[in-house]
Parts: sequence; C-alpha cells; structure tokens
Amino acid sequence: MGQAAETARSGPVWWQRYGLSVALYSGGLIAAMALLNIPIDHDYVGPDNDDVMRLVQVRDFLDGQRWFDLMQYRLGLEGGTLMHWSRLVDLPIAALILLFGLFFDQPRAEMLALTVWPLFLVVPLMAAMGLAGRRMGGPQVMHVAMGLTALLVATGNRFLPGAIDHHNVQLVLVAALAAMLVDEHHRPSSMILAGVLTATAIAVGAETTPILVTACLIVAVSWAVLGKVYAAAAKAFAISLILSITALFFATTPPHLYAVVACDSLSIAYYGLASIGGILLLASVMFGSRLGIRGRFGLLAAAGVVILLAALVLAPECLRSPLADLDPMLKRLWLERVVEAQSAADQLRQEPGLFGAFYAVGVFAMAVCVFRIVERDRVRLHAVLLPLIAVAWTVALVQVRGAVFANLLAVLPLALLIGQLRRATNRDPENLGLSFAFVITVLLSVPNVWAFFGVMSTEGTAGLINRLRNVVPQVAGPSTDCTSARALRQLATLPEATVAAPSESGASILRFTHHRVLAAPYHRNEGGMLTELHIGLSQPDEAPAFLRGSRTTIIAFCPSDPQTTLLMETKPDGLYAALGRGDVPPYLKPLPAADASGFTIYEVHLADE
Repeated sequence: MGQAAETARSGPVWWQRYGLSVALYSGGLIAAMALLNIPIDHDYVGPDNDDVMRLVQVRDFLDGQRWFDLMQYRLGLEGGTLMHWSRLVDLPIAALILLFGLFFDQPRAEMLALTVWPLFLVVPLMAAMGLAGRRMGGPQVMHVAMGLTALLVATGNRFLPGAIDHHNVQLVLVAALAAMLVDEHHRPSSMILAGVLTATAIAVGAETTPILVTACLIVAVSWAVLGKVYAAAAKAFAISLILSITALFFATTPPHLYAVVACDSLSIAYYGLASIGGILLLASVMFGSRLGIRGRFGLLAAAGVVILLAALVLAPECLRSPLADLDPMLKRLWLERVVEAQSAADQLRQEPGLFGAFYAVGVFAMAVCVFRIVERDRVRLHAVLLPLIAVAWTVALVQVRGAVFANLLAVLPLALLIGQLRRATNRDPENLGLSFAFVITVLLSVPNVWAFFGVMSTEGTAGLINRLRNVVPQVAGPSTDCTSARALRQLATLPEATVAAPSESGASILRFTHHRVLAAPYHRNEGGMLTELHIGLSQPDEAPAFLRGSRTTIIAFCPSDPQTTLLMETKPDGLYAALGRGDVPPYLKPLPAADASGFTIYEVHLADE
C-alpha cells in the first residue's frame, strides 16, 4: 500500500514513461543502424533508383528550379518529363544539405543530409507506434509495439542512410494516422491531426490512397454507429481534412495544373474528391447526429453515391491503376520485371521462400482481429484495425511494395495480443500452454521469422547463408558496373549530349553527368523509355530514324544490364544484339574502353538529310 502510494506520488516508473521510451527505442535503433550502415566505403545514396532521382530533384531545387516547377528537363524526349514527386519531401532534405553546407563541402553535406534524414524519421515512427500501443493497452503494449516496429525497421531498407524516396515518410504518416484512429476516447484533437495526416499523405504520394480512403470510411462509419458520442470527433476530422487538403493543394500544385487530372499525385481529382467527401461528412454530422442509426447510415449511403458520381465526372481514370494505360511494350519489357511492382503470384513463383515475410503476418493479424470481434473483445478497436490491415494487404497482392504497410499496421493488434498474453503468463507462470502461446505469437508476429523458415524450407541452410551474405552491399565488378560515379567517369567528360542508355542507369547518369538521358524507370517518361527500347530493338539500318528523332548523340551500351540482355534476346537482329556481337554500324564511333566501367560508349554520327 505504501509502495503504491509512493509510486502514485512520484509518477510512473521510468519504463512506463512514453517520452523516455520513445527516446530509448529510437536512440538505440538509430545508433545501431548508423554504426552498421554509415556510408564510409560505399555510396551515400540508397541503391534504389528513386533515391538517386530524389537527389537529382533536390539538387535542381537547390540550383534555383522553382517550387512549382517539377519538370526534370534532362529526362526523356525534348522538353523533359514532368515528375509527380512532392516538394514536401524535397524541402527537408534540401534544408539539411544547406545546413551542413555551412560547414562542409557539397559532397559531404549531401552525405550527412542523406544519412540524417531517414534515420531521423525513425523518431516519429516510433513515437506514433508507441502512442498507438499505449492507447490500446498501456505501457506494456506500448513497449511491444515499439519493439516489433524496431525489428521491422532494422530488417528493412526504408530507413537506412541514403533512403530518401518518400516511402519512409508515408510509413510515418500511416502509423501516425492509425495512432489517431485507435483513440477510444474520441478526442477531437486526435481527429484534427488525423485529418492533417490524411491530407499530407495524399500530397506526398498516391500509393497510400486506398489506406487513406479506408481511414475516412472508418471515421464516417464510427459516427454512423456511435452517433452523438462521435459527432465532435467526426466534425473535427472533416473540417481538418477540408482545410488541410485545400492548403496543400494550393501550396504544392503548380497553378497551370490546377485543372489537370493526375492520378499519381495531388491534383484536382484528389483535392475535389477529398473536399467533397469532407463537406458531405461534415453536413451529415451537423444535421444527422440526432437521427437513429439507420438514418445516419442512410445519409452516409447518399453521400457515398454523390462521391462516386463526382469521381466518375472528375476523374474516372483514377478508379483504375495509374499504370493501366501504360504501353504494352513497357509493361512487358519493364514493369513486369520491377520487383516492387510484382504481384503476390509472381512473388510466390519467383521467391517462394520470402512469400511468408510479405503476407503471413498480415493474415495472422487479420485473423486475430476477426477472432476478437467475434468474441466481442475490444470490438471497435479491432474493427478499426481490421480494414486498415486488410486494404494494405490487398494492395500488396497486386504490388508487393504494399506489404510493408500491412506488416506495419499488423504490429498493433498483435502487440495488444502479445501484451495480454504476457500479463497472463506473469499471473500464471506454471501454465505451459500460456507460455507456449506467448512465444509462438511473438515469433509469428515477426516477418523475418517467416523469411527464415521459408528460406530454410525452400533453399536449405546453404541458401540461407548465401542470402545473409548478400545483406552486405556488394560492389559491382568493373565489367558489370553501369551506375556508379566510377563507371560514368568517361561519359561525364564528354560534351553535353542526349544519351540512350538502359533505364536502370538513367537516374545515375543524371546524377553524375551533365547529359540528358532518354530513359529512367518512371511511368511518366513513357516516350523516352519507349524510344530507348526501339533504338535497341530496331535493326541497325532502322535505328538512325529513332536516334535522329530523339536527337540522341551518344549510346551508352551496357551488355550486362538485364533489360539490355532481354532486348538482345528478344531481337537477335536488333542494334543492341549487333553491338553485343561486336558488329558496329558505320554511324557509331566507339570510344576507347574505360577502366572499371561496364559501359561501351558510342558517339552517333549521322549523315545530314
């Protein structure tokens, strides 16, 4: 009794303190990731093309390209390519480069900025997941949620130094949104922040749109079920969403594109639909909270019909995949070979050992939610988490890149279950059944456990060891390297030109040279990518037409590039296949081979017509 009173007077013990816990988990995780991944003897930019392209965009911004000017003038056909990446992510990276530039030269300032930014994002991610866990089940669940999140971060690549694409920002926003939605006290402050997070996530990138739509539906349905109890929260969310999406639309969308529908970025399509949805929800809450539950659902059904009609009028094309209209050649020769864009069926066929790491934890979490709802155990909480996880998991069935969102959201119901099992085993330590259930639940909640046993069962111990060895970044050999500064050194010394090169090398060419490049792996650069493919596939006597039309004056031929190899196999009589055999047409002049490069550089000399 005296000890309890003393604890109450002195506040919670140290391990129960939210702020201290966030600091300890974040600090420990950041320190470990930094020590293991500081870019001392390897490139400071992440290995993903998106990381490289983000740096190119940030550099252009720092060099004076206007806030609303999102053109990448050196990419694609003449005139450039309009990128859809938000300045909201460019801004903090650019600010860090400027800050470090006060004390260091440009390369070192970039290295420090690209190291600090993704590691810094660990802090808001842990804060969001810890808050969600604390709201669901107190300090113990908070620690479980942060522990599982730390494992997810440490074994992934989204928060490693150099990872500056927008996916880590999206993960933070989704985690914070979930933390607001699980607030069972229905605080208006939580819903205000939820509205801001939803609008910001739309502005950052369209990949999370299905999750965000689900979050809006959760708020609407919660009001329809709870009525007056939830009215203040629903109004707060609606007003916040309307104001935030309006502010972000005008702050990030170029004025000349206000009326242009784009399905891969914040445009009039998403702004219009979010605003209409927010206004209809606000009106429904203001005038329908006194109605019975049937009346409230009736209002929501009517609002849903209006929003659907608005979508059909404003942007019917956004009701399908943004890549649905991509040229069939690009789908076959590029998109189908992008690992992150592969479906669950492709993943199971090509990497069966890793299938469980992407999908099993989500299934387990959904099963837990369904069981809890059936058993009437924390029904509303699990009814909130179930659709969020289910939608993210369904997106992952179409494109495996969505699996990380499903795995992150799955942490929350599983952390609650683990916390409850932990308390039960503490109360009854001799119950072996409870102890076994606790251990198994913990193991099944970690994606890498599924990966471990999946690889062991399909590839054996040798396969697992080989995969572990590949965790260490491998430097490409001189004959295969077509992306590093060393490999592009010769190209960088040549006069400014338009370069035909594999799309996987495109972003690196923009980063390390002053040239324009036809191809880089972005769906908005359809014309440039198709032109480069036609150059490689066309017969040597037909290729000059494509070279002349695109004003290409250099071909950077990389025979080790997978897409180039595919083009040579697809068209044995094509230009790339001829170059691979050493049959060089007279209009191409090969430059001397460069050391430590997989490129053979050809200058294009076409006769004037």
